Amino acid sequence: MISSPKARGGYRRATFLVGLAFGAWAAAPAFAAGSMTIGGLTSQPIGHYEFCRANPSECSIRSRDTGPERMSGELWQTLVDVNLEVNGAVGPANDFDIYGKDEVWAYPEDSIGDCEDYVLEKRRELVARGLSLSNLLITVVRKSDGEGHAILTVRTDRGDFVLDNLTDAIRPWEASGYHFLKRQASNHTGHWVTIREGQAPLVGSVQ
Repeated sequence: MISSPKARGGYRRATFLVGLAFGAWAAAPAFAAGSMTIGGLTSQPIGHYEFCRANPSECSIRSRDTGPERMSGELWQTLVDVNLEVNGAVGPANDFDIYGKDEVWAYPEDSIGDCEDYVLEKRRELVARGLSLSNLLITVVRKSDGEGHAILTVRTDRGDFVLDNLTDAIRPWEASGYHFLKRQASNHTGHWVTIREGQAPLVGSVQ
């Protein structure tokens, strides 16, 4: 899967605007994003399967699900910072141009990558800043044009939020405009679960 980022404003301006948005809804206790409804176990995307073969230690972590992250101004700023930093540091390139084949999930090499590579890097950065793997879930969606895409879902006590290489804004998952298909299980980094009322993915899967 490949996606190209939209034109971005400066880091400070984006941080300021998103910070204002957080301040507005944080001041209203009634505001809450929704949480995805998860179904049963399903197949891994083929790219994640191959990533796990190459990185078995990353895909055998059994996390104890202690619940979503508690949303705070500090957490929101961390999400904003990581999303902006990775989106700005990694340039878009498709797998075939980088590796000579499709569906390679990997950490960005030489500061280039496609959507899954952005997700992996953001997840790594957020874990380093203290977030739990059980709340940082690689998620496969379908864009409005039918193209498959990968994003990072962050589970919080105010709902599920999306970190995306196509925008610097942190959005509630329902406001992303995507069809949600499947995501990593919160209790095992090598397992995937369905997202209820999704549609069949347009990405290869290991059956």
